[in-house]
Parts: sequence; structure tokens; C-alpha cells
Amino acid sequence: MKLIAKSAEMQSISESHRLAGKKIAVVPTMGYLHEGHISLIKKAKELADVVITTLFVNPTQFAPNEDFEKYPRSPERDYNLAQENGSDYLFNPATEEMYPGGFHSAINMTGITDKFEGEKRHNHFNGVATVVAKLFNITKPHIAVFGQKDYQQTLAIYQLVRDFLFDLKVVVAPTIRENDGLAMSSRNVYLSSAEREKAGVIYKSLSDALLVIEKGENRRKIINAVLHNTLRSVHEIKIDYASAADADTLEEPDVFLPGEHVILVIAVYLGKTRLIDNALITIPNDPHIKKHYFV
Repeated sequence: MKLIAKSAEMQSISESHRLAGKKIAVVPTMGYLHEGHISLIKKAKELADVVITTLFVNPTQFAPNEDFEKYPRSPERDYNLAQENGSDYLFNPATEEMYPGGFHSAINMTGITDKFEGEKRHNHFNGVATVVAKLFNITKPHIAVFGQKDYQQTLAIYQLVRDFLFDLKVVVAPTIRENDGLAMSSRNVYLSSAEREKAGVIYKSLSDALLVIEKGENRRKIINAVLHNTLRSVHEIKIDYASAADADTLEEPDVFLPGEHVILVIAVYLGKTRLIDNALITIPNDPHIKKHYFV
């Protein structure tokens, strides 16, 4: 695997692979790789001839009061994991390479990004969209692989690709979980051992809500109440949001109709650590038929 730090070099390499008829897949990450990231690299390897993993902690998607400075970083470890799991290139630029002096442009996203994460983390998705667009232009992929744990982000990426006519396919891979159901995340390292023991309540709240939907519940307020009640069983949990919404639009109707796809989205603080998770379900025509899957 080759380490690349300069955008011009990465563009040249990608262009040469394209001219040779090779299919390129990119896996954008902020590093501190875990099994979730590794699953994305492996998926990319299945789909393409050349896999580029990007490693860049993007400052423009962090608010001033967020964890940019302390976000976990381990470049050497990341290099080894990317190499061991099939990546052909690791693009690891400096901040000055991605945002050189005189850089004053940014993408402004609206619509799918207006609520949930967008409401709680102002300007977050503008930063995500800007850096992802730059990474697409640098790596020139045919396929971009993202994880479903950041569900609203995947919807934003789909919108970005549509709106700016990027000639690539977005692939979203399932969330990888710990044994107790906690979604793998680089920020999990922030949790104390006591907090880690209690973090499984997030998965339990999703499971409880899915169960009532499977039994025939389709009223949003009741589904939300199940999410909230389970989360509140751990007094250290502070709920940022926990809600059922239309899986495509994130609209929140009073009642979901049979056959509609619903996303359960959660963001909580456990101590000082902010964690997100989600699950998808199709409202059944027959309440005895289970039609859900965690993502």
C-alpha cells in the first residue's frame, strides 16, 4: 500500500488507473480505524480493482466547542490496518493541503440536513459536504463506500452526488456492532469502563422500539416514547434526540402507513461522550411479520 499526502499526486495516480480501465473505490474516514471502517474497506475491495482509503480529520465539520483537538488519532496504526485489509492507497493529507491559504469556498446544504444532526451541530453537514466533494475530486472514484451508522450523513451524501452530478455510485454498508450491540465508533474510546457497561442501553432502546412496531404500533409519539423510556432507564444518559422518521425524507408524520420505511435515530450523551445510532424498519402489513434490520 502506498501512502499519499499530496492531492495532485493522488489525482495523477487515480487518473492513470482510470485510463487503464481500472475501477476505483474510495473509503473516506477520519482515521482511528476500527472494525466498522475495516468492513468498509473490505466491501470496497469486493466492488473495485483499486481501493483508496482516505484519512483526514476534517476541521470544518467540528463546531468550536466540539472534540476536534482531542479526536483520537493513530496514523501508523491506521496505515497498518488499511494495508492489512486490502487498501491500495492511503490518502492522508495535511490540513494545509485540503484547506490552503486563500481557501474561501464551501458547500451549503439544506433540506435533508436541517434537522437532527444538522439542528444540533450547526454547519456540520456543510463541512462534511465540502470535504467529501474535495475528496471525490482528488480520488476520482467510481464507487464511494460509507457506513450506515451515520445515517443522516449518508442521505446528505446521496443529495450531494445528485445535486453536483458526481459520476459515481454511493454504497452504504451496515453498521458493525460490539457484542452488546453498541455501534462501533472511534469516539467509543472516550467512554470510561463504567460508562461502557451502560452503553448497551442505546441498542436496547432501538430493539424495544422495533418490537412494538412489529406488534403493530405505527404512531410516532408512542414509538418515540418507547425509545425515550428505555434510554432514561440509565440516569447517566442525556438524550439529544430519539425519534422515528421517514427513512427517505426524515419527515415525522403522526402515523406511519403500512409499507413505509422508517428510520429510528438516536443521539445521546453518556457522560461527556456523544454517541449516535439508528435502525431501519418497514411498517408491516401484517404485524406478525418481522421486517426490520439494524444498520
